[in-house]
Amino acid sequence: MASTSHPPVAFSGSLASKTSASDLLRSSRNGVCGVPLKALGRARLGSKKRDFTISAKVRKVKKHEYPWPEDPDLNVKGGVLSHLSPFKPLKERQKPVTLDFEKPLMDLQKKIIDVQKMANETGLDFSDQIISLENKYQQALKDLYTHLTPIQRVNIARHPNRPTFLDHIFNITEKFVELHGDRAGYDDPAIVTGLGTINGRSYMFMGHQKGRNTKENIQRNFGMPTPHGYRKALRMMYYADHHGFPIITFIDTPGAYADLKSEELGQGEAIAHNLRTMFGLKVPIISIVMGEGGSGGALAIGCANKLLMLENAVFYVASPEACAAILWKTAKASPKAAEKLKITAQELSRLQIADGSIPEPLGGAHADPYWTSQQIKIAIEESMDELTKMDTQELLRHRMLKFRKLGGFQEGVPIDPKRKVNMKKKEEPLLPPGIPDVELMDEVEKLKQEIQKAKESTGKIPDTGLNEMIEKLRREIDFEFSEAAKALGLEEKLVMAREEFAKTRNSNDQSMHPVLKEKLDQIKDEFNRNISAAPNHASLTNKLEMLQEMSKAQKLSEKNSKVNKLKEEINKRLKEVMNRPDLKEKMDALKAEIKSTGVSRVMDLDQGIKEKLVQLKDEMDMEFSGVFESLGLNVNPALLPDAKRRIDEFNNEITTVMEDLVNSTDLKNKIELLKMEVAKAGKTADAESKAKIQALEQQIKQSLAQAMSFPELKEKHEKLKEEVVETVESLEGSNGSLLADNGGANSGVGVNVDANRSFA
Repeated sequence: MASTSHPPVAFSGSLASKTSASDLLRSSRNGVCGVPLKALGRARLGSKKRDFTISAKVRKVKKHEYPWPEDPDLNVKGGVLSHLSPFKPLKERQKPVTLDFEKPLMDLQKKIIDVQKMANETGLDFSDQIISLENKYQQALKDLYTHLTPIQRVNIARHPNRPTFLDHIFNITEKFVELHGDRAGYDDPAIVTGLGTINGRSYMFMGHQKGRNTKENIQRNFGMPTPHGYRKALRMMYYADHHGFPIITFIDTPGAYADLKSEELGQGEAIAHNLRTMFGLKVPIISIVMGEGGSGGALAIGCANKLLMLENAVFYVASPEACAAILWKTAKASPKAAEKLKITAQELSRLQIADGSIPEPLGGAHADPYWTSQQIKIAIEESMDELTKMDTQELLRHRMLKFRKLGGFQEGVPIDPKRKVNMKKKEEPLLPPGIPDVELMDEVEKLKQEIQKAKESTGKIPDTGLNEMIEKLRREIDFEFSEAAKALGLEEKLVMAREEFAKTRNSNDQSMHPVLKEKLDQIKDEFNRNISAAPNHASLTNKLEMLQEMSKAQKLSEKNSKVNKLKEEINKRLKEVMNRPDLKEKMDALKAEIKSTGVSRVMDLDQGIKEKLVQLKDEMDMEFSGVFESLGLNVNPALLPDAKRRIDEFNNEITTVMEDLVNSTDLKNKIELLKMEVAKAGKTADAESKAKIQALEQQIKQSLAQAMSFPELKEKHEKLKEEVVETVESLEGSNGSLLADNGGANSGVGVNVDANRSFA
């Protein structure tokens, strides 16, 4: 279709003089070329006149001061930055959540509340009881949170009230503006990114955002990002790298969102792209694990120069529940899995996967979020000061080497054949001792029950569990003593004393020993005087009592074990003696001779057979004595009942004299005075009190000695001694009988060892 060409239209006057840059646009729609747009409304084309104007309607909206106000109002609820993000302070306070292992603490807290309520209702003063309960609560809290198990740290990391990424951001930044969208799909709320400043230095922040309640968690998808979230983070990384902003990432996710839609959108590709990109960024990167860091979903924003973890945060490739379900076919084994996975900040720092641990308050980060945020801020500034000193190549190499050294090994090094048997070295305990008293008491009670059951079933006390418990208690007591020394300010003195002792041993200078001994005695006296003031005195006392109880059980077990071994050895030796061919032949011959006489009683035997019996008895006694002496035992003859009765009567008489003497007025007054002096002196007696106590003790001992030296008692004692000697001599010369129905190998022998133990 042909088009009609028109010659250019010439304008003059005001129309020609007022053409702007936008009017130079040309239009060929109507076949007019080189005509300003404003002129089209007034130009006459053909016979028709067309007048029109172009206008734009601007929608009126509320004016914002962007990105932050010049004079912020400090009274704005939620802080001066609350208008920059949809993240607002909660209208209602979060409900307190008690974890399972915290229930003993809640019992103490309930007691404190009950006592306070009673004080308010009755008007009585219970301040001492309240202070005592609060001290117990603080001590129990300290004991619990300084010795947490891995699974307990996992539960704290997942605590519903734990501060989120934006909570920390608004606590540590002076200015912060959130940036949205990945420019490829939509704005994933599970990952938040934005620019902010700390002490005037600009950073690019990005992190996983969980909700503070159920509604927010649904909105934030429980902190599990989709591919759009990782691509948004990737876009901000490029932005920060281009403008030279250091990057700080906050990790708190159970893992990337693993639904069908996310997989279709390329979840794995998005994570892999982030991993590759982060290793090439030319700005410093710091990652902070503030809760749980789950698998690739955490690592997608975690390839940093410095990986820092909060004290109760965890970082894992698979959750303890998933690991337990795979290895032990049940999620109930998650405590064991958490221990084997090595996922806590302390363990990962030891393995050099994490570069440091950021402290949390007792009770977890949710106990004091602001304090925790300030600790994070301090850690960021320290790490950033270190990283900013590196140039670009050093920074990239530092990041590469951090990950290259993980799981390092050396090839081609021969292994000692002896070490091949057991390649894995025994791991040292990762945490210092200091188990809470409640847990330790439960373990001791369980061990007592096991010992009782074993004793009832087998009659023996198991050694293994008892020895392990004693070793654990000794470690605990050493730890408590060290803590008490620190609290009492004696740690430096002990360190100096140890150094002096080491120097003395190295130099072999014996002249230093008395001086050093005096110093140690002074430290010991000072420690014993002030130990009751130590904050862990109650815990130390409990553990000492438990150790004393377990030590008694161990001594009893060792004693029973020695007795049983000795019994077995004696019976074995006696059996060997009885089975000796020469003795057996003599006994058999004597039995045959006695049987041929037809006499059933020893009294009716003739004198020759009686002499043979006595001779055989003496020979066997000598053999038995040799056996007992070879085992280090003394054989004492058993006393006749009449002699034993006389000894008991004499002991009763002595006891009666002693009681009469103690009940006498003079000695009774001295004993009462001694009790008063001891009570008055207390644990820290001065020199004068000690002298009085020693003098009274000496007077009482002299009075008792005088009472025991009465002529009547001495005479009775000498007489009884002579009778016992006569009885023993008569026993040694008495006739015995070897008549038995069975062979000598089965005959029983009674032995009294040390007059205390009897073996048969």
